[in-house]
Amino acid sequence: MKLFSGSANPVLSQKIADSLGVTLSKAEIVRFENSEIRIHLEENVKNEDCYVIQPTANPSDTHLMELFFFCDALRRQEAKKVFAIIPYFGYARQDVQHRPGECVSANVVIRFLESIGFYKVYVINLHDEATEGVFSIPFKNINAFPILAEEIKKYIGNVSTDTVAVVSPDHGGVERARKFGDELFGHTEHTISVVEKRRDLQHIHISKALDLYGDVKGKTAILVDDMITSGGTLIHAAELCLERGATKVLTAVIHHDFGPEAPSKLQSSAIEKVFTTNTITLKDEQKFDKLVEISVAELVAREIA
Repeated sequence: MKLFSGSANPVLSQKIADSLGVTLSKAEIVRFENSEIRIHLEENVKNEDCYVIQPTANPSDTHLMELFFFCDALRRQEAKKVFAIIPYFGYARQDVQHRPGECVSANVVIRFLESIGFYKVYVINLHDEATEGVFSIPFKNINAFPILAEEIKKYIGNVSTDTVAVVSPDHGGVERARKFGDELFGHTEHTISVVEKRRDLQHIHISKALDLYGDVKGKTAILVDDMITSGGTLIHAAELCLERGATKVLTAVIHHDFGPEAPSKLQSSAIEKVFTTNTITLKDEQKFDKLVEISVAELVAREIA
């Protein structure tokens, strides 16, 4: 096995390597002044299974091109198989045509991954599981909600359906919230509360929480989602939960794909703690007191060991 790290999240790559007990393989990543990228492998990879770790978060386009170039370099050097480990799969939310005239960007990215020569792709909590069906190469969608559920149980202490309400911040995330609830409670005999949300398709990152279906009164409400960008959806949902009698609100969100203002908004919001993972590099200016980041390194290591 050869394990390579792209530039998107080298800290996570090192943690995965440590969990596997291997050394990260060496490669030179050069960015020229005209924004072009060059990848140069510094190790012999002939007849080796090679893994490239590269979340395709902001800047998504740059990180995607780097990933493609890694695959091309490895195949040219006769690697046996090339695997992509993409902890955060960029463009996953652009998986349908929301308006006439739009592209379906997720499908385009998948076609690139297939045609460039990856043997298999690993991701963590893809936005919509239906997108798995678009892949014509082996694909694994790793679920990180169990490690978030475990951390939240430690934080809360007593977890039962009488004291905790699992809440989906929109109708599209009901199944996601249900699976998290299965992990949190340890059984499937529980209900999910749902926030009715209206999104403004003409303006990005604008939505409004309209109503809440389900009982959160006197309970700790846990908002479950796959990613945070602006934070608006979760903040509005938290306010609605508290209006309906929740004692406090936590969030369980896999990817912190933060926009510029999200950290400060979340810190000043009614949300008590934001539980998330390290699939995306957390910049210093994005850190805030309410944020709890849990590593997915061992989760990934177990999949590829």
